[in-house]
Amino acid sequence: MPSNTTASSGHKSGKKKKGRRARLVVIVLVLAIVGGIGFGAYWSVSTVRASFPQTKGSIKLDGLAGNVDVKRDGNGIPQIYAESDADLFMAQGYVQAQDRFWEMDVRRHMTSGRLSEMFGKSQVKTDEFLRTLGWHRVAKKEYDSKLSPETKKYLQAYAKGVNAYLDGKDGKDISVEYAALGFKNDYKPQEWSPVDSVAWLKAMAWDLRGNMQDEIDRSLMTSRLGPSQIKDLYPEYPYKRNKPIVREGAYSSATEEYDPKGTSSGTGAQTGAGGTAGTGTGTGTGTGTGAGTGTGTGTGTGTGTGGTAGTGIAGGTQSTEGMTSQLSGLSGALDEVPSILGPNGNGIGSNSWVVSGEHTITGKPLLANDPHLAPQLPSVWYQMGLHCRSVSEKCQYDVSGYTFSGMPGVVIGHNKDIAWGMTNLGADVTDLYLEKFTGDGYLSGDKVVPFTSREETIKVAGGNSKKITVRETDNGPLISDRDDELVKVGKKAHVDTAAPDRGDGYGVALRWTALSPGKSMDAVFDLNRAKNFKQFRKAAGSFEVPSQNLIYADTKGNIGYQAPGKIPTRGKGDGSLPAPGWDPDYRWTGYIPQDALPYEYNPKRGYIVTANQAVVDQAKYPYKLTSDWGYGARSQRIDDLIQSKIKNGGKISTEDMRLMQMDNSSEIAKLLVPKLLKIDIKDKYVREAQKLLEGWDYTQDADSAAAAYFNSVWRNILKLAFGNKLPKELRVKGQCLNVEPADNTGPADEGTKVRECGEREADLAQPDGGDRYYEVVRKIIDDETNAWWKAPATRTDKETKNRDQLFKRALEDARWDLTAKLGKDVDTWSWGRLHRLTLKNQTLGTDGPGWVQFVLNRGPWNLGGGEAAVNATGWNAAGGYGVVWVPSMRMVVNLKDLDKSKWINLTGASGHAYNDHYTDQTDKWAKGELLPWSYTDKAVEDSTSDKLVLRP
Repeated sequence: MPSNTTASSGHKSGKKKKGRRARLVVIVLVLAIVGGIGFGAYWSVSTVRASFPQTKGSIKLDGLAGNVDVKRDGNGIPQIYAESDADLFMAQGYVQAQDRFWEMDVRRHMTSGRLSEMFGKSQVKTDEFLRTLGWHRVAKKEYDSKLSPETKKYLQAYAKGVNAYLDGKDGKDISVEYAALGFKNDYKPQEWSPVDSVAWLKAMAWDLRGNMQDEIDRSLMTSRLGPSQIKDLYPEYPYKRNKPIVREGAYSSATEEYDPKGTSSGTGAQTGAGGTAGTGTGTGTGTGTGAGTGTGTGTGTGTGTGGTAGTGIAGGTQSTEGMTSQLSGLSGALDEVPSILGPNGNGIGSNSWVVSGEHTITGKPLLANDPHLAPQLPSVWYQMGLHCRSVSEKCQYDVSGYTFSGMPGVVIGHNKDIAWGMTNLGADVTDLYLEKFTGDGYLSGDKVVPFTSREETIKVAGGNSKKITVRETDNGPLISDRDDELVKVGKKAHVDTAAPDRGDGYGVALRWTALSPGKSMDAVFDLNRAKNFKQFRKAAGSFEVPSQNLIYADTKGNIGYQAPGKIPTRGKGDGSLPAPGWDPDYRWTGYIPQDALPYEYNPKRGYIVTANQAVVDQAKYPYKLTSDWGYGARSQRIDDLIQSKIKNGGKISTEDMRLMQMDNSSEIAKLLVPKLLKIDIKDKYVREAQKLLEGWDYTQDADSAAAAYFNSVWRNILKLAFGNKLPKELRVKGQCLNVEPADNTGPADEGTKVRECGEREADLAQPDGGDRYYEVVRKIIDDETNAWWKAPATRTDKETKNRDQLFKRALEDARWDLTAKLGKDVDTWSWGRLHRLTLKNQTLGTDGPGWVQFVLNRGPWNLGGGEAAVNATGWNAAGGYGVVWVPSMRMVVNLKDLDKSKWINLTGASGHAYNDHYTDQTDKWAKGELLPWSYTDKAVEDSTSDKLVLRP
């Protein structure tokens, strides 16, 4: 392993501030007091600070060809300068390890299913599931056979830099978490490998995998709801009201029909210099037939452009009890997998938009991006710049932006020619297949095929190793093998005569694009080097998983969009429900050709908005992308904000883009408040709360009492109208109701009701209150006697028989809910007191002893914004008001003057607790502020606070 030694003038980062020193003393005292609880030990100031990185002076690194400068600004954000690609990426590995190695180490143990090696037996089930998925195995195949030789060299250089940092260090010298972990086991960090970097893209793809949870939820709903009710809860996308992303580029401007030959795709540059007409080709007939969706026999037919075949589960009807238990078990198994990027659901997404120079003050494009992910400490993102002192064939990079710790290159950002952003496309890239077991094999067509199997050994810190067998079918790994309930139910599940005999039961296999080796890591470097839209699109062609909306701008004035990704085409079935694995007609038939994926280039309207809405009008596009888009509340609000600025010739500034990112407007409040104010409320205390809504402008600022009350009313509307009618598998764990048995066909009677408690984690439960439910309510809002408005009587409330009765009850329940949480005086209420963000270390900060959580975690912060707002500080209405996902970073790129771009991270550059840069950006992030983003040599030099030289 390479060695590294400190030379002259070395200093640790961070000033010896009096306040900070006092905090450290407090920690020492706390740890001394709790020294008898198992983890406890005496930590000194030196223990906490031992792992802080050296940021000044010089360090010798064996393996470098020349000197590398690491310049950090006042927020500790590094800009690296080198003379070769190899030195650049080796230095990137070294610097990221300095700041974030604990995070990197945990990530690689997660992606390889080895968390038990660090944290013991509590992680065995998680490791079993992750080994079954086989992320690290797929990453190794990618590295061995798919990635370009150039990419491999970069990955090797990066790993070399990480290992240079690790050389000769004990755990406590790397991060304080290792000191805490050392109290329980003797875990020692191992060398970094190139495959460790590649595997992280699999974790990213997992949490952005599309509609698997919707597929499960629709199936689980069948135990309580009929097909028409399920359809009510998954309404069609409102194309006329909430515009899709692509409106011109992949369509004929004359007919608004998809042009499969690409003859009119890319309508030509409308603004800026250097614009050229976009080109592209595509295939597909654009027609098809399909069975009706939903559960049951799947009878009935329909024809239409883009139609796909679909049937009920397992080729016919299946008992709701059997399938509900089966899918519930799977949902529980999925919950075992760490949600690294956030809860996977309809409300999760990101914002990105670009405005052409025609509509900006600078005359060149402005590009904004803020991905919405789980709040983490440290942030999932790492800001940095990678600069060749002179760009040449030997050293090709001059790029700055956001990347992931543990991965070379820049994921989102800009170089000197182009800028790009990303949001989740949401394509349906996963399918669940029911598998018919027969002896040691499974049914495929009319043949029994042996399982593909392998044995995995899970090492457990402080315990005995565990061996598991992973089985796969031709559809994918049997994820049902990782859940005992699925095995039992698979033996009992009832199916009709159309399905094969049960035998030893059914299993559940997962088909997912990310389980096939790909070239996404190549795409990262291609994007970093791209100089124009043609090269950008070519790079996007390799960005196979996760499938993202890629937005583009360049310094010549062009703007664009590309939908990349490896998106499957199907025979029968539309991917909305589990498919019969034994029927070959339900297999994937291929992938949508890259040239046929939607794109836009310099649209006439002069801007492009992506915020997880529909990419295209699915009825006019020959391929099925998904049935489960976000419903466009955020995207249309952004569109409206842009239109309000540019109408009558107005121009947009960088500050305007920042203000749009912080827009707190509630679209559902605009729909509901006028009707809520018409409800006649007699109780003076409830009326006092209702009056808060009078004159409210629908903005969810942190200090708004009206926002607090409305969101509580909305939560109670959802609960009364929908939540209490959902099966227990979708409701919040521990919340219990007296309900009719699922198989009861007689009249409602208290004597027939049973006590039934929810089973889902709070941040994944339904109804989550996202913009899907906005659309559900919008569809029935004027149908005052719709069945959804009916809610049964309770011990304290009468039955509601119509909309206004249910609204009245929600207004009352919300008043008492907030009285309990915020006090009786409505003047003291505020949305931020309910809607709080606490940043937690994702390992010991959530599951470690209380004193360790005290050391590692930060907060709370009272936030504005909300679910499906542009300032998407998301909360799950079924589970509570707390923040469960956030704009994980924000950036605005100024293509006229890159040094006038702005950026912010959720936390800070450092992963070291009590380092000055641990959470030094969070206060500004919470206020919606942005930091200067230096890019050119002079601007970086002017903003440099610390300079470290890495020398051969």
